[in-house]
This record gives sequence, C-alpha cells and structure tokens, in this order.
Amino acid sequence: MKLMAQVLVALVALAHVGFLVLEMFLWTTPYALRSFNMTPEFARASAVLAANQGLYNGFLAAGLLWGLIARDNGFAIKVFFLSCAIVAGLFGTYSTGKMTILYVQALPAALALLFVTLSRERL
Repeated sequence: MKLMAQVLVALVALAHVGFLVLEMFLWTTPYALRSFNMTPEFARASAVLAANQGLYNGFLAAGLLWGLIARDNGFAIKVFFLSCAIVAGLFGTYSTGKMTILYVQALPAALALLFVTLSRERL
C-alpha cells in the first residue's frame, strides 16, 4: 500500500511537471493548440497567463516531490499538496466546464491522497 501511494504521488508530481512544460514552454506550439482547441492568436494573447499557471503547477510538483523525500514520510506535505491539486482540478473543471481537467488532474490526485491516507503509519 505504501509503495502504491508513493508511486501515485510521483505520477501526480510528474503530471504537474508536464503541465508546467506545456503551459510555460509549449503554449503556442501545434500540440498545445490542438490540446486546448486554441487559435494561434488566442495562444499568443494568453501566453503570459499560461506561463503563470504553469509556474503554479511547478510549485505543486515541487511540493509533492518534497513530500516523497521528506524524512518523516512527508505525510502532511503530501496531504497538503495533493489537496491543492484536487482543489485546482475541481476549480479548473468548474471554471472552464471541461471535464478532462477533472480526470487528468483532480481524480489522480484524489486517488493518490486516498492511498497516502490508507498507508499512513499509525502511532
């Protein structure tokens, strides 16, 4: 159970690194245009906002990685950053109306949080 929790946290962190790269560095590429169904004009106009959003995703990834290497098993760190990822995914789904965000961001973080909680060592 503990190994599965660690793997899921690592996968959520990796996803957020991917979001960072996509939003900060690839926003105006054909891949991002297709992924987000954007016009080149909209992508150029929103690139600064996307880069800012990407930076926040990087902070989520960094926090989750910190939780993975923390000496005390990083339980509280993981719970905090997974909760942040869940809230971000829920708000993204609500604000854009795109269910994909729920499945790509919130659901994996919720699953990881469940496994982190279930694998916690009781005192």
